[in-house]
Amino acid sequence: MSDVTAVQNLVNKHKSLKKEIGKIIIGQEEVIDQILLSIYTGGHSLLIGVPGLAKTLMVNTIAQTLGLNFKRIQFTPDLMPSDILGSEVLDQNRNFKFIKGPIFSNIILADEINRTPPKTQAALLEAMQERAVTIAGVQHKLDLPYFVLATQNPIEQEGTYPLPEAQLDRFMFAIELKYPSIAEEIEVVKNTTSDNIVKVNALFNAEEIVAVQHLIRRIPVPDNVVEYAVKLASNTRPNIEGASDYVRQYLDWGAGPRASQNLVLAAKAHAAISGKFSPDIEDVKAVSLGILRHRIIKNYKAEAESISEEDIIKQLW
Repeated sequence: MSDVTAVQNLVNKHKSLKKEIGKIIIGQEEVIDQILLSIYTGGHSLLIGVPGLAKTLMVNTIAQTLGLNFKRIQFTPDLMPSDILGSEVLDQNRNFKFIKGPIFSNIILADEINRTPPKTQAALLEAMQERAVTIAGVQHKLDLPYFVLATQNPIEQEGTYPLPEAQLDRFMFAIELKYPSIAEEIEVVKNTTSDNIVKVNALFNAEEIVAVQHLIRRIPVPDNVVEYAVKLASNTRPNIEGASDYVRQYLDWGAGPRASQNLVLAAKAHAAISGKFSPDIEDVKAVSLGILRHRIIKNYKAEAESISEEDIIKQLW
């Protein structure tokens, strides 16, 4: 199959996938799109939203429609690295045997990742980066494709361990979930308070997802689009020569090179699902909010003037 045909097939499958997910998840179109973009490119996502917005249900439904294994890990203050990675135990013949933890799955929902101490957060983030875990000096490879979708509750700060910026940077997207509209919420209530059981069909499998990831990487990108993505990321850095007064005024820290890489990769995926064979600047803009939101650090002046990360990013377009 040629890459042109593969992109056309992806467009059709993406539409069918959205329709299948829509049987259970009402609304949240943009959120679902960003999760799927991160899956098509092999990235990880951080879902930020208040309780009750169907984050777990959404991830579970997406895993089912993609035909992938799904595990949910509830992060708590007493969770240890071995609880998620697995551990060695003595079997009946007095030999050590490795028992795999819940991290050995295709899609991991790390629920409330900021509730667990840094040691356990770091164990998860090693698996995210290396696609492998090391137990007692032996490296165990994780099955591909492998995605971590972590959730964070923005309103609770007490008893939490916020992810350091260096670890936040490992997430491709930071996706903000907002409350549904009244019409959507009415539909949600009707669907969830009835006795109807809705089943979704698997439209992909693990091999097809890996093939899509390779396809996305093969999509050519014009030099001007790469330059735009790199300049957009570098324009967020207040401490470099040539930084704008606006950025110096409102930002303490900007996005690193990983942001530029993710902007180009996500723009490729965004172009592909839109039926284009090469991304343009509009594709970079379309994915920039989710990719840069968690990588820029506002200063006290921006907080005082209620200027959001989105306002700052849009100002740089």
